[in-house]
Amino acid sequence: MRGSEPVDSATLHNGRFALKGTFPSEQPGSAPLVMGHAGRFPKGWQKKMFGGKLETFYAESRDRQIIFLEPSPITVSSSDSLRTARISGGPLTADFQRLQTAIGPVVAKTRRSGKSREEFEATRREYAQVMRDFIAANPTSWVSLEALQQLGMLELPQYERVAPLYNALSPTLRASPAGRAYGQQVQRLRVVVVGAAAPDFTLPTATNKPLRLSDFRGKYVLVDFWASWCGPCRAENPHVRQVYAANKNRNFEVLGVSLDEAKTRDKWLKAIAADQLSWPQVCDTAGFEGEVAQHYNVRAIPQNFLIDPTGKIVAANLRGEELEATLAKLIK
Repeated sequence: MRGSEPVDSATLHNGRFALKGTFPSEQPGSAPLVMGHAGRFPKGWQKKMFGGKLETFYAESRDRQIIFLEPSPITVSSSDSLRTARISGGPLTADFQRLQTAIGPVVAKTRRSGKSREEFEATRREYAQVMRDFIAANPTSWVSLEALQQLGMLELPQYERVAPLYNALSPTLRASPAGRAYGQQVQRLRVVVVGAAAPDFTLPTATNKPLRLSDFRGKYVLVDFWASWCGPCRAENPHVRQVYAANKNRNFEVLGVSLDEAKTRDKWLKAIAADQLSWPQVCDTAGFEGEVAQHYNVRAIPQNFLIDPTGKIVAANLRGEELEATLAKLIK
């Protein structure tokens, strides 16, 4: 499988299977290998899997392994299941297995129940650090380029963190299609690095009046990207509301920037009322493809930027106690 699309399939014969094909020319990369067992799926499950039900099959199957596709034989062997299989292959498979071994203990922590938000965040940061350490130690491996891309799922990319890792990659990796695309993202991040002037923008409010970011010059402004359909954003709104109530009379403002599309405008307005968001709200109905999201390199939400009275970015992606502590230090 690649993403949610099947690449190939095979049937077990006497406990063996083989997948063969021409390796894609773009670049090596990882892919899930998933096994279905007789009796666990309804009759005709293979037809359903390739007919639009693949996501359900993949999500429900625990018997899978991630392998790193490379132009050399890869051997998967096990006495019972893919989940416990031993994998061997070429140099990239060896690199990928070393990375999996390094992150294994951290992944185990994320699966434990009853963890607090603080413990979860600490584990996420540990996971990201293991990935960064691997990338730094293996700058010529295709596994490192993929790991750098996947870091964005663990934490919102920050220029000062990802730029040194990207620049240290080998010329071959940086010149690949994926490497060039990531390099463009790094350059966009540079525009909104801490210390840079925040890009100005104008967007319509809920009453369709234009509102400019620069209208708030002279105050600290938390530019908060969110959307009505974003569960984590809605979960964060009560805390932003608490911070706003404590600081709104202390030279501080929040500017909510929704990425709701035009078709979800009513849901945006209902979310503002339901979450009791009393600070200024604007909406970019072009969503992630909109000019504002592009200028700020917003590829996931929630995301925020704290801007000082002169219009410079002084912090980004502040959450919980970190947001409160930063405001307490800056706003006197």
